[in-house]
Amino acid sequence: MQPTRILPDLQCSLMCEEVRQEANANFFLIGVLGLIRVPQLPVMAFKLSVFNRWTAGVGQFIETTRFIAPDQTTVLRKGEVKFSLKEAGQHATNVTVFTQVEFKTVGTYYVEVLVDDVMKLRYPVPVIHTPPPQPPSAPPVPPAPAS
Repeated sequence: MQPTRILPDLQCSLMCEEVRQEANANFFLIGVLGLIRVPQLPVMAFKLSVFNRWTAGVGQFIETTRFIAPDQTTVLRKGEVKFSLKEAGQHATNVTVFTQVEFKTVGTYYVEVLVDDVMKLRYPVPVIHTPPPQPPSAPPVPPAPAS
């Protein structure tokens, strides 16, 4: 008899600047991103990390994480991770790192998270252009009094 296979639930997915793991296996999420502000375009992001945590499933699975351009068709980056859950009370944490991501335009980019080709979550990551502040111009210097 084949063991029961249950597709897991995606407990959370967060895009961060970096994810670190302590010796005790706890995770640090650094710079959780709700949007990305850029001073100019095009610009290169050195590293973007997507933290995904799965639970309530049983079996072996393939997680696919994609980063999609604003045209909603171009896949800028894609990562796949194999993982397994022996019982529904367990959880699995996967971190996908996208390096050297170039942003050519402002707009809404998307993170898509799938398990065994089933879409579990799709969320927006707006990229907005925020030019650096200009230094205030110096007030005009009044002419020196004539003597």
